Amino acid sequence: MDNALTLLSFGAEGWGDEIAYGTFITISLALATLPLGLVMGFFLALARQSDEPSLQTSANIYITIFRGLPELLTLFIVYFGFPIGLNLIVHDLLGYEIIDVSSFLAGMIALGVVFSAYASEVFTSAFKGISQGQYEGGYALGLSNFSTMRLIILPQLIRLSLPGLSNLWLILLKETALVSAIGLTDILRSSGIAARVSKELFLFFGVAFLIYLVLSIISSLGIVAIERWSKRGEGLR
Repeated sequence: MDNALTLLSFGAEGWGDEIAYGTFITISLALATLPLGLVMGFFLALARQSDEPSLQTSANIYITIFRGLPELLTLFIVYFGFPIGLNLIVHDLLGYEIIDVSSFLAGMIALGVVFSAYASEVFTSAFKGISQGQYEGGYALGLSNFSTMRLIILPQLIRLSLPGLSNLWLILLKETALVSAIGLTDILRSSGIAARVSKELFLFFGVAFLIYLVLSIISSLGIVAIERWSKRGEGLR
């Protein structure tokens, strides 16, 4: 027991500071990816609702690709392939290579595009749950398309999308572990290094398990609070 406490302590003798830093990176990556995925998913859903065939086709192709590719493969393509492609373009234009993508940015982009593909399905289903009369009511009041979307459609869309988006958030939180494959020091990589050096695999992977579990529980409590807040006016109606 004393040996375990020493290994988990902060300072030169323990791995507590490394694991805490990995936890910070995991949370930061998930929080940075979430708005990117939500915004992209929302606009993909709008494109699928559009009357323009080219927008519908482009959105469907994007969604099919990133729902079909394994998340780890998408991560490798962004981390290794994206800089190569950019450097080739920059080399042709400027004559030298300057583009480099950090593992954090690559993880955020890769997880963001995958998240957006699934979020677009959630938003599309939510759009279908809003009747056409809601749009017509906004236009009858003299609201523009933007104002109708912002004041009437978007609040309902958020409420209808919350259950699906909540599940996607919990999946995203767990999928951040994939970035350990490209060298980003998250919970899994920090715990793995500590386990290999100390040869205490059960201890450190058990700690990683508990950290992910605690983050999931906190997220679930937050999701319940947000859903309760989104439904605050239903009792009055």
